Amino acid sequence: MPKHHRKVKKYVQKKAFTSPGTLAYVGKEVPIDTVVKLVEFNEEMYQQKIVRVMSECHPDFNENHTNWLDVDGVHEVSIIESIGKHYHLHPLLLEDVLNTEQKPKLEHFGEHNIFVIMKMLQYNELINEIESEHVGLVLGKNYVISFQEVHKSDVFGAIFERLKASVGKTRKGKADYLFYSLCDLVIDNYYVVIEKFSEKLEELEIKIIENPHPNDQTLLYELRRSLMQIRKAILPLRDIFGALTREDSQLIQPSTNIYLRDVYDHVLQTLETIESYREMIENIQNIYLTSLSNKMNSVMKTLTVFTAIFMPLTFIAGVYGMNFENMPELRNPHGYFYTLGSMVIIGIVFWVYFKWKKYV
Repeated sequence: MPKHHRKVKKYVQKKAFTSPGTLAYVGKEVPIDTVVKLVEFNEEMYQQKIVRVMSECHPDFNENHTNWLDVDGVHEVSIIESIGKHYHLHPLLLEDVLNTEQKPKLEHFGEHNIFVIMKMLQYNELINEIESEHVGLVLGKNYVISFQEVHKSDVFGAIFERLKASVGKTRKGKADYLFYSLCDLVIDNYYVVIEKFSEKLEELEIKIIENPHPNDQTLLYELRRSLMQIRKAILPLRDIFGALTREDSQLIQPSTNIYLRDVYDHVLQTLETIESYREMIENIQNIYLTSLSNKMNSVMKTLTVFTAIFMPLTFIAGVYGMNFENMPELRNPHGYFYTLGSMVIIGIVFWVYFKWKKYV
């Protein structure tokens, strides 16, 4: 593809009042070029090449092969527009491809295309955060076009390896099976992210139970925000794959529909897991507040005990600090020692009493 190394603003927003189908990139700045790969395969052959210009591709995909056009990077509008014109994709479809803030959705463009937008989630160990990547899939009669926000991570690398090695049913299947495989890969990656999330949540739960700290409240809020990010990406998929399994389409064979139902089940299981983690976070929040309350009660109990012990001692010291002339104890040569001894005895008696009552 031609190189367009233009800088894009960190978040480029679509201009207001533009007509529907106006193509404008909405998303983060991407400093690398778009890469387009064309894969042709069937049970006997596999061929992959990098597409430099769209004229290298025949406008009609080879009917004897399953064709997969993989587009890494949607930030170069001219390239996305040329792909759309070359393969007669609807402008509204291209508009959603370019908008990386678009929520997951399903669109049918007659009997020509099925268009799905999903969010690929990945856990970044370096910054300890969940990252979301915009993914669009177009299913046609004998082709699939996939759009990835950026190829910093090889999202569909496992599918390429599977096709190259002719492992599984992907090489034997048609375009609809490839479409299912790509969707299934995105869904399976949610399990990896959720597993990482689960580990962090369990570590925080143990830490809070053993020794709660004010910083744990911040960590809980961060985990809650991450969980909401996962739920926001997965929740629309319930309706998307529910609709795909219920609707009859010439583009999806009945044999592939069974696999799509399996993906739908995985989505439901993932949502149930997320709901259980939401309840778990609420329980940990309650444990944290209860632990802080118990800690405060323990401190207050200790302060109360010491206050009770020193209260009579303070009273005695206050009485003998008045220095009246008619206080006989003031004239006693051993009065200081008697008074001090009495205060020590009173303190010991109170301390033994509180220990007996298990207040300390």
